[in-house]
Amino acid sequence: MVPRHSEELARRLKTTDAVIIGLGAMIGAGVFAAPGPAAAAAGTWMLAGLALAALAAYANATSSAQLAALYPEAGGTYVYARERLGDYWGFLAGWSFVVGKTASLAAMALTFGAYVREDLARPLGIGAVVVMAVVNYRGVEKTARLTRIIVALVLAALAVVVAASLLGAQAGVENLSTSLPGGVVGVLQSGGLLFFAFAGFARLATLGEEVQEPRVTIPKAIPIALGIVVAVYAIVLIGALLAIGPETMAASSAPLAAAVAAGRWELLTPVVRLGAAIAAAGVLLSLLAGVSRTSLSMARRRELPGFLAAVHPTRRTPHIAEITAAVIVCALLLVADLRGAIGFSSFAVLTYYALANASAWRLSQAERRWPRWLAGLGAGLCVLLALTLPAAAVVGGLVLLAVGSLVWLATRRYHRH
Repeated sequence: MVPRHSEELARRLKTTDAVIIGLGAMIGAGVFAAPGPAAAAAGTWMLAGLALAALAAYANATSSAQLAALYPEAGGTYVYARERLGDYWGFLAGWSFVVGKTASLAAMALTFGAYVREDLARPLGIGAVVVMAVVNYRGVEKTARLTRIIVALVLAALAVVVAASLLGAQAGVENLSTSLPGGVVGVLQSGGLLFFAFAGFARLATLGEEVQEPRVTIPKAIPIALGIVVAVYAIVLIGALLAIGPETMAASSAPLAAAVAAGRWELLTPVVRLGAAIAAAGVLLSLLAGVSRTSLSMARRRELPGFLAAVHPTRRTPHIAEITAAVIVCALLLVADLRGAIGFSSFAVLTYYALANASAWRLSQAERRWPRWLAGLGAGLCVLLALTLPAAAVVGGLVLLAVGSLVWLATRRYHRH
């Protein structure tokens, strides 16, 4: 179903805006929350897991970029998989994205609340979701403008983490350990968990209908944003490991704050906590935008309730989808668990990107901007990392796919009659 002009979203984002939104989606609370579980799985070898996650993200980013250039509309892999693999696979991609990213939203809201005041994490998280939903409701250019501020503040907080970690009194290579607490599987598991911190790299693809000259802008913006984030994450994690070692990192609910507190710069710990809260707010902002646009695209094709396809007549935003997403996340915050939400979200998002790579594999030589083997590598890494996540995340993810398949069958049967 092709939207009429009055139902289309406005193309207002330039290349710089696109890179900033990509940075805002990735440089977020993931880097403050994911290192703890990753260190528990792999110790110092979590850095190898980071390299695996970065490689998977790069392969996925190139697949998403070339597909977004061909199909510059809201929905991302939901659209690409429908076009290249078939309706069922497209629905499964959209379903994985919407449900998985809803879990991500709950995790980020809890992270926001925990860093501000742990005993009030849930109500504070709900408040953050409401505020960010209002910003998105007002228009995508407001999202890009606020994201610039958030990215700058978070980068400043991460600079404090690096400086305090490396210059602290306890920093040294003796804090590192060569042991493999989870073996090779633990390294793979850490890669899957750290992928959670990268997973916003293709957020631009879901905003494809709002980017100016998408065939040029999107393929340029995604790799630029990803390269910056990989460098930042590597520097931050190396500094934190040198400061406190993998055991302390694994035991802490706020590992980067613990790295700062271990040295002589303990007074700067509140700065890191504030940076984490701002980072979580930034991810909430971009995730709400991505979930609502994918919901819009699915509703246009009658695979989600039709009212989600509404576009505000003056602000040109999917306002009903944004409000609905915010309400569901606020309900989840009453029962969600942070680490469980990260694992479940990672499985769903890895499924989503496996389908993106499979879609890119089907591109013709004339349509292709990167070699075909890169898409195959991305798909293989996504499957490998997903299946080596904690058992609860794998089981929950498989249930997610089964329920999605039943919903697809029921939806087709309903529309057929």
